[in-house]
Amino acid sequence: MRSEGEQQDWMRHRREAFAVKEQALRAAREEEHQKATAMIREAIERFEAAGIAPVPLRARPYHGAGTIRTDLVGWYLKQDRSLAVDREGRYYVMRVAGGLMSRLRGATPEPRPAPLVVGRGARDGDSFPLEELLEMRLQDPVAA
Repeated sequence: MRSEGEQQDWMRHRREAFAVKEQALRAAREEEHQKATAMIREAIERFEAAGIAPVPLRARPYHGAGTIRTDLVGWYLKQDRSLAVDREGRYYVMRVAGGLMSRLRGATPEPRPAPLVVGRGARDGDSFPLEELLEMRLQDPVAA
């Protein structure tokens, strides 16, 4: 058995190790977001150069049917309109609470950290490298 002092030292060591791992994970996520955002901004320049105009973006409610107006203007990344980017290169999952007030007043999805692999951890065929997805939208834009 460990003495009380050994137990406290072990617990302190575990907390420190956890904090270091957590900080490294945050840094990796931030680096991924920065790289993905740079890709998105480059793609936006290519969309505009190709004459692919941004469109008013609509969100889908978490529950129920229909779409909800937003103040966002940008490009959808997937044909099902579940992901989008705005003119500033921010990345959005186009899902919102679908209550009556949202349907009347509209809603604004919060931007999310952009991933390098969209749909990571999803079923086979549901995840794409961001670069590939952006290229697909350049070749086949999602109509408004």
